[in-house]
Amino acid sequence: MKDRGEVMVFPAGAALLLVAAYPVVLVFWFSLCRKNPIFGVSEFIGLANYQHLFAEPRFWNALKNTVYFTGVSVTLEMILGLSVALLLNRVFRGRGMMRAIILVPWAIPTVVSARMWEWMYNTDFGVLNYLLGTQVNWLGDPFWAMNAAIFMDVWKTTPFVVLLLTAGLQVIPRELYAAARIDGAGGWATFWRVTLPLLLPTILVVLLFRTLDAFRIFDAIYVLTGGGPANTTETLSIYAYKSLFQTLQFGYGSALAVVVFVCVGLISVLYIRLLSGQARR
Repeated sequence: MKDRGEVMVFPAGAALLLVAAYPVVLVFWFSLCRKNPIFGVSEFIGLANYQHLFAEPRFWNALKNTVYFTGVSVTLEMILGLSVALLLNRVFRGRGMMRAIILVPWAIPTVVSARMWEWMYNTDFGVLNYLLGTQVNWLGDPFWAMNAAIFMDVWKTTPFVVLLLTAGLQVIPRELYAAARIDGAGGWATFWRVTLPLLLPTILVVLLFRTLDAFRIFDAIYVLTGGGPANTTETLSIYAYKSLFQTLQFGYGSALAVVVFVCVGLISVLYIRLLSGQARR
């Protein structure tokens, strides 16, 4: 019976190996080569691409931008998402409609959202400057450009956080809150002693999803700024894309892609360890 089960799983495993493992191995091999198919250049150069990458200030700037974007956006999304989820977990009139309205930004495709926010950020006729009565160059100023992209991402993705955290809150037994009230616990004490500990596994799962997604951010920033001005919003994914498809440095671009893959893998391992620790408690 066991052998039969393994045989039935084999086609799915082979398909997964083909679509997942093969491209990863191929990209890693490209990263060890100087490769430009347009000019027929293909030679093995070992770790030279990585040596050049780690000595390149543009790489460290892209890494800094990626870490900043990930840290700030995920932190804001978790704070806002938890606050809204706690509100939606209460019983009040119109709760169903509010849940539906909150999910609208998440339902809009990212490219559409980014284009919409690009118009809103426009210096001359954007609605944001009109409402604030200012003339801020939101996407052309090095300081405001990255923070404008973060604000757009927070608006777009907070509903996803709200959705998962609300689901986590729904499975917490109501009896525990009743017991806390009988013991005389107030709102804050109940949150810290009951809600947060039981919601922590869900929070870690949400953090895993959002951190991985934010670290690989490409479409939103590419539509908003293209990585500008002066590469101040250029993330690792955008830098890799430009190296691969604009300058056709397939070897160097593949090395960048491998670095992103390794970073994402390390983040995944960290969160999985945290989740495993929670599961053993």
